[in-house]
Amino acid sequence: METWQDILLQMRPISLDEMSAIKLMNRIDTKYIANIDFLPQILRQAKERGYYAQEIGHKRVAEYDTLYFDTTNLDMFVMHHNRHLRRQKIRIRKYIDSDLTFLEVKNKTNTGRTKKKRRQIFEGDFPSNLTADLASMPDVQQFILDKSVFDVDTLQPQLSTRFKRITLVNSGHTERLTIDLSLQWENKQTGRTKCFEKLMVIELKQDGLVSSEMKDILLGMHIHPCKMSKYCIGVTLTNPVAKHNRFKQKIRKIKKITER
Repeated sequence: METWQDILLQMRPISLDEMSAIKLMNRIDTKYIANIDFLPQILRQAKERGYYAQEIGHKRVAEYDTLYFDTTNLDMFVMHHNRHLRRQKIRIRKYIDSDLTFLEVKNKTNTGRTKKKRRQIFEGDFPSNLTADLASMPDVQQFILDKSVFDVDTLQPQLSTRFKRITLVNSGHTERLTIDLSLQWENKQTGRTKCFEKLMVIELKQDGLVSSEMKDILLGMHIHPCKMSKYCIGVTLTNPVAKHNRFKQKIRKIKKITER
């Protein structure tokens, strides 16, 4: 029987340079969660419909390491928990396979669009394990001052998230699909960790709410849209004092999915 790795290697490749035209930095995101057992079927149908698989250095599964910042009172987390339509996340993300690192300020607008601003961070600006000290990075401080509503002096590392990602692009180059696997969280304040080896977080990124063959593929497998923030779920799982009533049902759903 073909594994999902076998099917992924059969798909047409697209390089990182070719992906530069499909950044979708101002976009509509639709998220889904599913058990990894669905992955072979998703990739097989995507291949049949002409989707490309991103390839970096002959690898089609990329590794990501992300460090999220928040205030001492977890203001960004609480804004999301309390259903604020306009909210923000600040993170440093290392794209391990391409050896690129960016500081990213991610904004969610009151119309549901995601707008991301980022600045590349070069080697030597921070330790490789992402234990960043913003006070020692004046250029980074200035970027946050310019792009964020939060005072840089109030920010501290909160959560490290590591995962593996498959990135697909449709034949018309109008949408990207990311599939995140092997999610691991480490809370920088509590020291607690959590992982879900059977969980997939799928995200469809488009310029607008338009038709999508991938939406049809997922619907055909009874995989429906499900709002989820990897940061908020990670904090809920690893910080017992964080406000989390709104996310209890989501955690139960994740556990039900991954225990199949």
